[in-house]
Amino acid sequence: MEGNRHDHAHDDTHAHHHSAVPHSHVAADKVDAAMETSREGMRTLWISLAVLAVTALLQAVIVGLSGSVALLGDTIHNAADALTAVPLGIAFVLGRRAANRRYTYGYGRSEDLAGIVIVATIGASAAAAAYVAVDRLLHPREVTHLWAVCAAALIGFAGNEWVARYRIRTGRRIGSAALAADGLHARTDGFTSLAVLLGAGGAALGWRAADPVVGLLITLAILLVLKDAAREVCRRLMDSVDPALVDSAESALRAVDGVLGTGQVRMRWIGHALRAEADIVVAPHLTVVQAHELAVAAEHALIHAVPRLTAATVHTDHPPLAHQAEAEFPASHGPAPRTGG
Repeated sequence: MEGNRHDHAHDDTHAHHHSAVPHSHVAADKVDAAMETSREGMRTLWISLAVLAVTALLQAVIVGLSGSVALLGDTIHNAADALTAVPLGIAFVLGRRAANRRYTYGYGRSEDLAGIVIVATIGASAAAAAYVAVDRLLHPREVTHLWAVCAAALIGFAGNEWVARYRIRTGRRIGSAALAADGLHARTDGFTSLAVLLGAGGAALGWRAADPVVGLLITLAILLVLKDAAREVCRRLMDSVDPALVDSAESALRAVDGVLGTGQVRMRWIGHALRAEADIVVAPHLTVVQAHELAVAAEHALIHAVPRLTAATVHTDHPPLAHQAEAEFPASHGPAPRTGG
C-alpha cells in the first residue's frame, strides 16, 4: 500500500469516514473498461440488427407469396426485435457521456429506459400478431406456397437463435440487463418461428384454421417473453442485484486485515456497471490516516471480488463504546471505571 498512499494531513476529523476517489489511474482504467463494454454492446447490437433485418426481409417476401398469418406474425416479431437495437444503441451512446453536476452518476441508467422501450415494443408486436390472427380466423383464406413457408420458418429460427446467443452472451459479459433481455426475446422468436411449421402442416392437411391458430400461439409465446423481460427491467429499475454479489462483497470486506466486522452493504446498477456503498467496523484507536488507508484497502478488495463493480464508497465505524469497555475491563475484574463526571 505504500506506493498508493495519499497525503491527507489536511483532512478534517470526518475524513476517515469515507474513502475518497482512491487513485486517479484506477478511475481512468474503469472509464476505459466502461467505454470498451459500450463498444462491445454497440457491435453486438448492429450485427444482430443486420441479421434480423435480413431474416425479416426474407420472411416478408414469403408472406407476400403465401398469405400465411402465422408467418406474418413471426415476421412482425422479428422486425420489432431488430428495431429494439435502436433504443439500446442510443442508450449505449448516452452511457459514454461523462458524469456532470446534474447527472452525478453519469448516463448509464439510460439503458433502463431503453429496457422500458423494448418491453413496450414486445407488447406492441404481440398486439399486432393477435389482431392479424383473429382477423384471419374471422375471414379465412387459403395459404399457398407451403414449402416456402416452411423454409421461412427455418430461416427465422436460425437467425433468431444466432442473435439470441450473441446478445445473451454479450449482455451477461458486460452486465447489461437490457441486452440480455433482448437476447431472451430473440430466443423465443426462434421457437415461435418453428411453430409456423405446425400451421403449414395443418394447412397441407386441409385445416384452414391451422395457420391463424398457430398465429395465436405465437402471440401467447410473445406474451411469455414480455413477462420475463418486464420482470427483468422492473427489477433493474428497483435497483435489484443478485444476493450472491452482496455475499461476495461481505466476504471480501471481512477478509481485509484490520476490518473487525461489516455493516450494511448496498449495491446498484448504473447501466452495465455496479456501484457499492459499505460500512466496516475498525478499531477505535486508529488515526484518521490509518482508518482512511483501511477504507481504501476495503474498496480495492470489493472491486477485485465483485464482477462489474467499478466504484465503492466505504464508511468506517468503531465498535460501541460499551463493548470496548467490557473488552478492556471484564466483569471478573469488577465494573469498568467511569470516564465521565
